[in-house]
Order: sequence, then C-alpha cells, then structure tokens
Amino acid sequence: MRANDNVWLSIIAALVVLIVSISCTGAHVPAVDVGGGPQEDDPDATVASPVVTPLSQEFDEAQALDALETQIVAVYQAVSPSVVNITSVSYLANRFMRAVPQEGTGSGFVYDGEGHIVTNYHVIENAEQLLVTLASGQEYEVDVVGTDPATDLAVLRIADTEVTLPDPIALTDSDQLQVGQFVLAIGNPFGLERTLTTGVVSALGRVIKGSEGHFIGEAIQTDAAINPGNSGGPLLDLSGRVIGVTSQIISASGTSSGVGFAVSSNIVRAVVPELISIGYYPHPWLGAETLDLTPGVADLFREAGMILPVDAGVLVTAVVDDGPADEAGVRGSTDIVRIGRYQIPVGGDVIIGVDGEPVGDMQQLTIYLGTQTTVGATVELTIVRQGETQVVPLTLGERPQTQD
Repeated sequence: MRANDNVWLSIIAALVVLIVSISCTGAHVPAVDVGGGPQEDDPDATVASPVVTPLSQEFDEAQALDALETQIVAVYQAVSPSVVNITSVSYLANRFMRAVPQEGTGSGFVYDGEGHIVTNYHVIENAEQLLVTLASGQEYEVDVVGTDPATDLAVLRIADTEVTLPDPIALTDSDQLQVGQFVLAIGNPFGLERTLTTGVVSALGRVIKGSEGHFIGEAIQTDAAINPGNSGGPLLDLSGRVIGVTSQIISASGTSSGVGFAVSSNIVRAVVPELISIGYYPHPWLGAETLDLTPGVADLFREAGMILPVDAGVLVTAVVDDGPADEAGVRGSTDIVRIGRYQIPVGGDVIIGVDGEPVGDMQQLTIYLGTQTTVGATVELTIVRQGETQVVPLTLGERPQTQD
C-alpha cells in the first residue's frame, strides 16, 4: 500500500468519527479543514488534521438539558401552589323559565401578601357567584375587588380573611423580554388543575382586544399551549416570575393552535394597583368621536369638497362638550354631505400624530395613549385642519366608566 493510500484512509477514518459525532450530538459542527489533500507528486506530503467535535460535547448538551429540566421542575414546584382555579356561576332561564346554573372555569394567581388574586376580566364577567379552589383542594367564595374590561384584568380576594394563602408570584419587567425566550404557562385547561405547558415568546408588541372591544397593546404572543380554562393564569419566565397573564388564543377549533396571547406584566403593574386601590383603572381620554381615515374614505371626503392632503389618520367627527378635545380647541365635523348612499361628516380635524409619533388609525392612537400616557398628562396632537398641518396641546381626561 502506498503512502498516499495511508493518508487518505486516515482522512476517511477521521470523517467517519466526525459524522458519528454529529449524529450522536445533533449539534452544529464547525467546518472541517482537510488542507486540500496530498499532491500525487509529493508522497511525503502531510494533511492538516480535521476539526472533529469533541465527544465531551455530547455530555455537555446532556448536562444542559438536565439543567433546563431541573429548572422547569423547580419553577413548577415553587409556583404552582400559588395558581388557583376559578369557578364562575351564572344563572340562565330555561324554556320552563327556571333558573339553571351555568359554570365556567378559569385560572388566577396570588398577587400579593394581602391575598389579592389576579385573573382575566372575561373569566368573571357576568358571574353571580365566584369560587376559588386552592392547590390544597379547599374552596372559598371570593369578592371582586376591581375590574378593567379594557385590559381584560380583574382582582379578587377570598371573603374569608382568616385563610392563609400561598406566597405571591413576583412580576418581572416585560420590556426586557426577547423573542425566543423560554416561557412556562400554568393554569387549569378544561378544569385540569395546575397544568404546566412550555414554549417560547413567539412575538412581542401584539395588539389584542379586551372584552369591550378596546385595544390592548404590548401583548405577548407564545406557542405554549393555552386552552379554555388557562385564562387568567400566569405566563412565567424560567426564574418563575410573571411576564404576563394568559388571555386569548387564535383557533378555529377553540383549542390550542400554538398562537396564544398574554397581557404583559407591565400592564399588570400599571393596572392592578389601581384596581386594588379604587376598583377601576382610569384610562386617558380625548373626549372625541372619531373615524379611521383610509385612502377610500379620504377620496369620499375630497369628493364631498373637503381639503384633505393625507390618506391616513383619525378624523374627528364630534367632540364632547367641555371634554379634553373641546377645551383644546380640536374641531369636529361641521357639516354632513350625502354622496350616493353615504352621509359624509366633513370639516373636522384629522389627527395624524401624537407627541411626534405618526398616527394612521384609532388603534395606533389608543395604544399610544394607553401605554405611554396617563390621565392628566398633556400630549401634542398633530392635526390637519382645512388642509393645513398644526400642533395642538391637549390635556388628557379620564375616560367615563361604562354603565352596567
């Protein structure tokens, strides 16, 4: 056998070791440099050693997986006792006009040392009786401390003040989350108490709607399985801290499709203390009725004789007497023009920006006001009035409470 043959056999053997190593570890392996191979006219040529993934990497990965598993188990054991099962009872009349109880289930978690429990508003909506079941199996009636349909949050408290509750679950800063970060969801899907599911942060800054159609910004999207009964439970990081409150799913079947949403912990931080303190959350308010401007709608306004140099924004159709917009001098529509079967309100201001941020529709404006401002703050609205752009300072009021 020639020297060249020995060298090539060595290369082949090294590659076999490399392939076996890859198949064993499943890891990404650096490129192999075989030095271009020996030259036929140089029998004494040497070959650079191939770069082979060390077999110890297999054990490193196994250790990493064991550590991840250990951490998940530890979080579940520490946090799950603080997750509660909520049963809502309402009554509907049957065809014999008799009241028939209807039950719904959801989840919640202990928020503080005072025994407050956070959940979704839609979990308790229209309930005539609310029961909380602890991890111990004990069941208690609860009182509603405060609700905010706009952010789909509610706070409960066990009526029996002598009950010793599990430790509260800490909240973390949801602004620090990253897409791809591991998350855990604990809840009661289909009544199966304290079920754990795992996944990642799929996206950040999503917009969802609350029970009354209000936009909720900063929502967290996750692929952790969320099903009916999970609502109101905590979405956690690997340190066992709340990053959000599981709230909604997108699904044709009504069960998990891998697209779930949670109200972010920073919204919880802002809203829940107010629910505990005064029973509701004061949302900033413009005091105006509006209409989204689209290119098609803008064309109708131009056809009606309105000078409109923009194709997107928020048209002010009316302002509430003595409301924030009225006091700031924002103008609503001054006339109604009929075009075909449409009645077009013309003459109102068009909001195209707030505090220097562009505004294309009411969703953008609502999200900005809800996440970046508070009642009493002054914002600068950029408006178009009769074809001219100007900036109007406006002091935000408090949105009136919905009457039941």
